[in-house]
Amino acid sequence: MAKQHQAEQQDQEQPEILERLVAVNRVAKVVKGGRRFGFAALMVVGDGKGRVGFGTGKAKEVPDAIRKATEDATKSMIRVPLRDGRTIHHNITGHYGAGKVTLRSAPSGTGIIGGGPMRAIFESLGIQDIVSKSNGTSNPHNMVRATMDALSNIQSPRQIAARRGKKVGDVIAGRETMAGAVAGTEE
Repeated sequence: MAKQHQAEQQDQEQPEILERLVAVNRVAKVVKGGRRFGFAALMVVGDGKGRVGFGTGKAKEVPDAIRKATEDATKSMIRVPLRDGRTIHHNITGHYGAGKVTLRSAPSGTGIIGGGPMRAIFESLGIQDIVSKSNGTSNPHNMVRATMDALSNIQSPRQIAARRGKKVGDVIAGRETMAGAVAGTEE
């Protein structure tokens, strides 16, 4: 009875994890008697509230590869600060190998503009409004790593204010005046 109660408490403490399969690749190992086939899986997991991670796994069967990738992804989860729980705080770029991604915050109602592996990351993270663009390779592994690179470098106004020794309101006010200055130069 006590073990069952402990298991229920752990289930309540552990947030619901969203799992997205990004890619499954059939790989071959050439041996003396021919080829031995296996599978490599790329998974993205998140809690829908600002935590996301990715992982890879290889096995002889697809379900085993997916299980291994999911376990790897849950170990490597990072926290990303979100603005109003729906978009990112500022525009940012990330790259990995030949893959480069640009992420831009978007007003409410925009939705997720971006496809493939990036969409899986945004949905797992809980982002509802974002505009993304990928340049270079369309390799899922490189796109996921480039997107995670960009997301890991996002800073909230609270973090910036703490680093500068200012108040959060001063940082946000500075952001709004910079946006007005940029809009004025484009005309």
